[in-house]
Amino acid sequence: MQSNSPSLEKFAARKLAGLEKRQLRRCLKESNNSAGMQVERDGQTYVNFCSNDYLGLANDPRVIKAAQDATARYGAGSGASRLVTGGHHLLFELERRLARLKGTEDCIVFGSGYLANLAIAPALLGVGDLVLVDELAHACIHAGAELSRAQIRKFRHNDLDHLRELLDTERSAYRHAMIMTDGVFSMDGDFAPLPEMLALADRYDAWTLVDDAHAVGVVGDGKGSSAYFEPQATAPLQMGTLSKALGSYGGYLCASHTVCELLRTRARPLVFTTALPPPSIGAALAALDIVESDAKRRERPLELAKRFCAAVGLPVPVSPIVPVLLGSEARALDASARLQDQGFLVTAIRPPTVPRGTARLRITFSATHTEADIDQLAQGVRLILQETSETA
Repeated sequence: MQSNSPSLEKFAARKLAGLEKRQLRRCLKESNNSAGMQVERDGQTYVNFCSNDYLGLANDPRVIKAAQDATARYGAGSGASRLVTGGHHLLFELERRLARLKGTEDCIVFGSGYLANLAIAPALLGVGDLVLVDELAHACIHAGAELSRAQIRKFRHNDLDHLRELLDTERSAYRHAMIMTDGVFSMDGDFAPLPEMLALADRYDAWTLVDDAHAVGVVGDGKGSSAYFEPQATAPLQMGTLSKALGSYGGYLCASHTVCELLRTRARPLVFTTALPPPSIGAALAALDIVESDAKRRERPLELAKRFCAAVGLPVPVSPIVPVLLGSEARALDASARLQDQGFLVTAIRPPTVPRGTARLRITFSATHTEADIDQLAQGVRLILQETSETA
């Protein structure tokens, strides 16, 4: 029987009412995925333009079969943490493959990308250290920085002058320093200026963590944001996920062997969490095979994003993530609803996920979208932008 806690119920109801009034309440929706970029809700099928499955590998028959084979042979779960009996040999193979992809000595796999970012900074930093984090970096990066107990300074998005100023005035007062950024930013689709950022890090003896969740598989020949630049801009700490372009689930850090060994001993989200299950590992290994061998599939999401932006009149994108800024929460929600009426699923993104005044549609492109999908979506978005401009 549920305990009766009137004060708790009153508190929760008041908070929900406030969120509802500001159009910031989130609601979970039941979605049944079918093949490709189709998603079913309330008996209706929509073309999905808000998934992070950039290569369509979550529904690829080869990836599904690899997950099924791993389940049949090794079971549905790992049963324990990595340091007990959860260290399945498939995990070690996956770590070797990821290290090879990223060009590092070693790799350590976590239960999710969020857990990876909760692990890294607290294991390497503490009181008396400094974290400098891009203000638009993913929420889990900020959460990891907070858990480290280091002093945190946010720098303006991709503003190297501001980062340099902070390093110049504050670095000498701290033992160690870490710069934290996305490689490709999840809500804007732009790149961090990694070559210049790494040069600053070297100058001020700061360690750089790059979250490559939205880059691996789709940029830099599938290797991620570091390989996007020429010459390659390789950070000492390269974090990423298995749950986006690789179509599976889990997170990882690619780094030196020494750093990975330290995290294997000290990273609480590894030590105290059950290891990744065999089906997820098998799926990720199969997805890596496809990423490494199929250049056309890697390139297609960006090609489709460029087609869309050309049709709508937006700037040429550099990644498969295209933001359509609408400003207010009401406009973003209305635009999302209108596109859903046309058969497209594009979620409205609102604060605190993005800064206030920048509510938007976040449109993502997959290798399994068709050109007809793109052209029809572009027509709907173009009309929304025209009407928004007329009423502004």
